Amino acid sequence: MNVTALYFSPTGGSKRSALSLAAALAPEGFVELDITCGAVAGDFGPGDVVVFSVPCYNGRVPEVAAGRLEQVHGHRTPCIISITYGNRDYDDSLLELQDIVQRQGFVVQGAAALVGRHTFGEIQVGRPDAGDAAENRRFVQQLLAARQGDLASPVALAIKGQRPYRGEGRGVGFVPLTSEACTDCGLCASLCPVQAIAADHRSIDGTRCLSCFRCIRSCPAGAKHMNVESYLNFARDFSQRLKARRENEYIF
Repeated sequence: MNVTALYFSPTGGSKRSALSLAAALAPEGFVELDITCGAVAGDFGPGDVVVFSVPCYNGRVPEVAAGRLEQVHGHRTPCIISITYGNRDYDDSLLELQDIVQRQGFVVQGAAALVGRHTFGEIQVGRPDAGDAAENRRFVQQLLAARQGDLASPVALAIKGQRPYRGEGRGVGFVPLTSEACTDCGLCASLCPVQAIAADHRSIDGTRCLSCFRCIRSCPAGAKHMNVESYLNFARDFSQRLKARRENEYIF
Protein backbone atom coordinates (compact mmCIF):
# COMPACT_ATOMS: atom_id res chain seq x y z
CA MET A 1 0.00 0.00 0.00
CA ASN A 2 1.52 3.29 -1.16
CA VAL A 3 0.44 6.01 1.26
CA THR A 4 0.70 9.78 0.76
CA ALA A 5 0.00 12.44 3.39
CA LEU A 6 -1.22 15.55 1.54
CA TYR A 7 -1.81 18.68 3.58
CA PHE A 8 -2.41 22.42 3.59
CA SER A 9 -1.12 23.50 6.98
CA PRO A 10 -0.03 27.11 7.61
CA THR A 11 0.67 26.62 11.33
CA GLY A 12 1.33 22.88 11.49
CA GLY A 13 -1.82 21.39 13.03
CA SER A 14 -3.17 19.83 9.85
CA LYS A 15 0.30 18.57 8.99
CA ARG A 16 0.60 16.77 12.33
CA SER A 17 -2.84 15.24 11.83
CA ALA A 18 -1.98 14.06 8.32
CA LEU A 19 1.31 12.55 9.41
CA SER A 20 -0.19 10.65 12.35
CA LEU A 21 -2.96 9.19 10.18
CA ALA A 22 -0.51 8.27 7.43
CA ALA A 23 1.89 6.68 9.93
CA ALA A 24 -0.95 4.52 11.24
CA LEU A 25 -1.65 3.34 7.69
CA ALA A 26 1.99 2.84 6.74
CA PRO A 27 4.36 2.47 9.72
CA GLU A 28 7.12 1.53 7.30
CA GLY A 29 6.97 4.91 5.61
CA PHE A 30 4.93 7.20 3.40
CA VAL A 31 5.25 10.20 1.08
CA GLU A 32 4.50 13.80 2.10
CA LEU A 33 2.88 16.29 -0.29
CA ASP A 34 2.73 19.84 1.10
CA ILE A 35 0.45 22.27 -0.76
CA THR A 36 0.68 25.06 1.83
CA CYS A 37 2.79 27.42 -0.26
CA GLY A 38 1.75 26.34 -3.73
CA ALA A 39 -0.05 23.79 -5.86
CA VAL A 40 1.67 20.44 -6.35
CA ALA A 41 0.45 18.15 -9.09
CA GLY A 42 -0.34 14.59 -8.07
CA ASP A 43 -1.78 11.61 -9.87
CA PHE A 44 -2.81 8.52 -7.92
CA GLY A 45 -4.16 5.11 -8.85
CA PRO A 46 -6.32 2.49 -7.15
CA GLY A 47 -3.26 0.98 -5.46
CA ASP A 48 -2.50 4.20 -3.59
CA VAL A 49 -4.04 5.63 -0.42
CA VAL A 50 -4.04 9.39 0.21
CA VAL A 51 -4.61 11.15 3.54
CA PHE A 52 -5.97 14.66 2.95
CA SER A 53 -5.74 17.17 5.80
CA VAL A 54 -6.67 20.86 5.77
CA PRO A 55 -7.79 23.37 8.42
CA CYS A 56 -11.28 24.76 8.80
CA TYR A 57 -11.55 28.48 8.02
CA ASN A 58 -14.88 30.03 8.98
CA GLY A 59 -16.57 26.66 8.62
CA ARG A 60 -15.15 25.98 5.16
CA VAL A 61 -12.15 24.51 3.37
CA PRO A 62 -9.78 27.44 2.75
CA GLU A 63 -10.42 28.74 -0.76
CA VAL A 64 -6.75 28.61 -1.64
CA ALA A 65 -6.49 24.99 -0.49
CA ALA A 66 -9.59 24.04 -2.48
CA GLY A 67 -8.01 25.51 -5.60
CA ARG A 68 -4.74 23.67 -5.10
CA LEU A 69 -6.53 20.36 -4.59
CA GLU A 70 -7.77 20.67 -8.17
CA GLN A 71 -4.22 19.82 -9.26
CA VAL A 72 -4.43 16.44 -7.51
CA HIS A 73 -6.14 13.60 -9.36
CA GLY A 74 -7.21 10.14 -8.29
CA HIS A 75 -8.38 7.15 -10.29
CA ARG A 76 -10.69 5.28 -7.91
CA THR A 77 -8.05 6.03 -5.28
CA PRO A 78 -9.03 5.33 -1.66
CA CYS A 79 -8.47 8.15 0.79
CA ILE A 80 -9.04 9.41 4.31
CA ILE A 81 -10.03 13.04 4.77
CA SER A 82 -9.48 15.16 7.87
CA ILE A 83 -10.32 18.68 8.95
CA THR A 84 -8.41 20.34 11.79
CA TYR A 85 -10.45 22.97 13.60
CA GLY A 86 -9.90 25.22 16.59
CA ASN A 87 -12.40 23.88 19.11
CA ARG A 88 -15.40 25.90 17.89
CA ASP A 89 -17.00 23.80 15.11
CA TYR A 90 -16.07 22.49 11.70
CA ASP A 91 -19.50 23.35 10.21
CA ASP A 92 -19.58 22.33 6.50
CA SER A 93 -15.83 21.98 5.97
CA LEU A 94 -15.55 18.18 6.24
CA LEU A 95 -18.49 17.70 3.88
CA GLU A 96 -16.94 20.19 1.47
CA LEU A 97 -13.59 18.38 1.58
CA GLN A 98 -15.37 15.11 0.81
CA ASP A 99 -17.06 16.72 -2.21
CA ILE A 100 -13.78 18.18 -3.47
CA VAL A 101 -11.77 14.96 -3.38
CA GLN A 102 -14.60 12.90 -4.81
CA ARG A 103 -14.77 15.25 -7.81
CA GLN A 104 -11.05 14.65 -8.22
CA GLY A 105 -11.52 10.88 -8.49
CA PHE A 106 -10.94 9.71 -4.92
CA VAL A 107 -13.01 7.21 -2.92
CA VAL A 108 -13.48 8.45 0.65
CA GLN A 109 -13.15 5.56 3.11
CA GLY A 110 -13.08 7.51 6.36
CA ALA A 111 -13.25 11.04 7.72
CA ALA A 112 -12.08 12.84 10.83
CA ALA A 113 -12.74 16.20 12.45
CA LEU A 114 -9.70 16.80 14.63
CA VAL A 115 -9.19 19.50 17.24
CA GLY A 116 -6.07 21.64 17.00
CA ARG A 117 -4.86 24.91 18.40
CA HIS A 118 -6.98 27.80 17.20
CA THR A 119 -5.22 30.52 15.24
CA PHE A 120 -6.57 33.20 17.56
CA GLY A 121 -6.12 33.45 21.31
CA GLU A 122 -4.95 30.64 23.57
CA ILE A 123 -7.33 27.84 22.62
CA GLN A 124 -6.35 24.15 22.82
CA VAL A 125 -2.67 25.06 22.81
CA GLY A 126 -0.53 22.00 22.13
CA ARG A 127 -3.16 20.08 20.22
CA PRO A 128 -3.06 17.87 18.29
CA ASP A 129 -1.00 16.10 20.94
CA ALA A 130 0.16 12.56 21.71
CA GLY A 131 -3.31 11.60 22.90
CA ASP A 132 -4.82 12.78 19.62
CA ALA A 133 -2.23 10.79 17.68
CA ALA A 134 -3.15 7.66 19.66
CA GLU A 135 -6.83 8.24 18.82
CA ASN A 136 -5.89 8.58 15.15
CA ARG A 137 -4.11 5.23 15.26
CA ARG A 138 -7.15 3.53 16.79
CA PHE A 139 -9.38 5.09 14.15
CA VAL A 140 -7.22 3.77 11.32
CA GLN A 141 -7.06 0.30 12.87
CA GLN A 142 -10.84 0.23 13.26
CA LEU A 143 -11.38 1.48 9.72
CA LEU A 144 -9.07 -1.18 8.22
CA ALA A 145 -10.77 -3.89 10.25
CA ALA A 146 -14.22 -2.72 9.15
CA ARG A 147 -13.20 -2.72 5.47
CA GLN A 148 -11.57 -6.18 5.75
CA GLY A 149 -8.84 -5.15 3.34
CA ASP A 150 -11.20 -3.63 0.75
CA LEU A 151 -10.43 0.06 0.39
CA ALA A 152 -11.61 0.33 -3.20
CA SER A 153 -15.38 0.02 -2.80
CA PRO A 154 -17.41 3.22 -2.26
CA VAL A 155 -18.98 3.63 1.17
CA ALA A 156 -21.71 5.92 2.47
CA LEU A 157 -20.40 8.18 5.24
CA ALA A 158 -22.65 10.20 7.53
CA ILE A 159 -20.74 13.49 7.41
CA LYS A 160 -22.55 16.45 8.90
CA GLY A 161 -23.03 19.68 7.01
CA GLN A 162 -25.22 21.22 4.39
CA ARG A 163 -25.16 22.23 0.76
CA PRO A 164 -24.88 24.97 -0.29
CA TYR A 165 -22.05 25.47 2.19
CA ARG A 166 -22.29 28.31 4.67
CA GLY A 167 -19.63 30.98 5.08
CA GLU A 168 -16.44 31.58 3.14
CA GLY A 169 -13.03 29.95 3.43
CA ARG A 170 -11.14 33.19 3.83
CA GLY A 171 -9.33 35.16 6.47
CA VAL A 172 -11.32 37.27 8.88
CA GLY A 173 -9.49 40.58 8.61
CA PHE A 174 -6.82 40.26 11.30
CA VAL A 175 -3.80 41.35 9.27
CA PRO A 176 -0.51 40.99 11.19
CA LEU A 177 1.61 44.05 11.91
CA THR A 178 5.39 44.42 11.82
CA SER A 179 7.48 46.02 14.55
CA GLU A 180 10.90 47.64 14.37
CA ALA A 181 12.37 44.31 15.49
CA CYS A 182 12.17 43.09 11.88
CA THR A 183 15.62 42.03 10.61
CA ASP A 184 14.63 41.62 6.94
CA CYS A 185 15.40 37.92 7.03
CA GLY A 186 12.54 37.29 4.59
CA LEU A 187 11.35 34.10 6.26
CA CYS A 188 7.79 35.39 6.62
CA ALA A 189 7.50 36.19 2.91
CA SER A 190 8.90 32.82 1.89
CA LEU A 191 6.45 30.98 4.14
CA CYS A 192 3.30 32.98 3.38
CA PRO A 193 0.76 30.60 1.80
CA VAL A 194 -0.66 33.33 -0.45
CA GLN A 195 2.39 35.56 -1.03
CA ALA A 196 0.68 38.45 0.75
CA ILE A 197 3.88 39.89 2.26
CA ALA A 198 5.63 42.57 0.21
CA ALA A 199 9.30 42.69 -0.74
CA ASP A 200 9.98 45.03 2.17
CA HIS A 201 8.92 42.18 4.51
CA ARG A 202 6.75 44.64 6.44
CA SER A 203 3.70 45.46 4.34
CA ILE A 204 0.95 42.83 4.08
CA ASP A 205 -1.80 42.85 1.47
CA GLY A 206 -4.98 42.63 3.52
CA THR A 207 -7.01 41.55 0.49
CA ARG A 208 -4.88 38.40 0.18
CA CYS A 209 -3.96 37.68 3.80
CA LEU A 210 -5.54 34.51 5.23
CA SER A 211 -5.22 35.66 8.85
CA CYS A 212 -3.45 32.33 9.40
CA PHE A 213 -0.76 33.98 11.56
CA ARG A 214 1.95 31.77 10.07
CA CYS A 215 4.21 34.80 9.88
CA ILE A 216 3.63 35.55 13.58
CA ARG A 217 4.34 31.97 14.63
CA SER A 218 7.47 31.67 12.50
CA CYS A 219 9.17 35.08 12.87
CA PRO A 220 12.50 34.45 14.66
CA ALA A 221 12.66 38.06 15.87
CA GLY A 222 9.05 38.27 17.07
CA ALA A 223 8.52 41.21 14.74
CA LYS A 224 5.21 40.05 13.28
CA HIS A 225 2.46 40.57 15.83
CA MET A 226 -1.15 41.44 16.61
CA ASN A 227 -0.48 43.47 19.74
CA VAL A 228 -3.37 45.87 19.26
CA GLU A 229 -6.25 46.39 21.67
CA SER A 230 -9.00 45.36 19.26
CA TYR A 231 -7.43 41.97 18.60
CA LEU A 232 -6.26 41.36 22.17
CA ASN A 233 -9.76 42.02 23.53
CA PHE A 234 -11.28 39.70 20.94
CA ALA A 235 -8.71 36.96 21.59
CA ARG A 236 -9.26 37.11 25.35
CA ASP A 237 -13.04 36.82 25.03
CA PHE A 238 -12.79 34.16 22.32
CA SER A 239 -10.41 32.08 24.42
CA GLN A 240 -12.79 32.22 27.37
CA ARG A 241 -15.74 31.21 25.20
CA LEU A 242 -13.94 28.20 23.72
CA LYS A 243 -12.05 27.01 26.78
CA ALA A 244 -14.06 23.77 27.17
CA ARG A 245 -12.27 20.85 25.56
CA ARG A 246 -13.86 19.23 22.51
CA GLU A 247 -13.06 15.73 21.36
CA ASN A 248 -12.12 14.42 17.95
CA GLU A 249 -14.82 12.92 15.74
CA TYR A 250 -14.25 9.93 13.46
CA ILE A 251 -16.51 8.60 10.71
CA PHE A 252 -16.10 5.34 8.79
